[in-house]
Amino acid sequence: MKIKEDLSGPFISVPIVIHFGDTDPYGVVYFASYFRYCHHGIEAFMKSLGLPPHKYFRNREKGFGLPVVGASCDFYKPVWYGDELVLKVFVKEMRRKSITFGFAFYKKDSDELVAQGYATIVSIDKSWKACNLPEDLRLAVKGFLDSGS
Repeated sequence: MKIKEDLSGPFISVPIVIHFGDTDPYGVVYFASYFRYCHHGIEAFMKSLGLPPHKYFRNREKGFGLPVVGASCDFYKPVWYGDELVLKVFVKEMRRKSITFGFAFYKKDSDELVAQGYATIVSIDKSWKACNLPEDLRLAVKGFLDSGS
């Protein structure tokens, strides 16, 4: 999966400041930190649609959850403690039971792509079996996709 340098569809932008705890002994962002940034991006995306993430990732009242079931990230340039990035979050694909988000990491005030990845969430019921996405989530995401098509 290679993201075009200029994202043509709808996306949200999330600012990221690299903290000391995000880095490895060499001062470069540790790979696992990118996955944490991606999850923050999913939360920001949901909030931008008016959907409180804490009511979707694990909703005991309605008996469903949205775990991440797959994730990948490729790294192109080192990013250092103190650097600032812009994370662009978009929906790569939505199916009945899942949403795959795409992530593009850019240096702040630059079109330099430093990393990119994806994460897929799946809707599960109380027995941990895949089920249809909550209707309000599906409609909100569909509206986001329609606005850019």
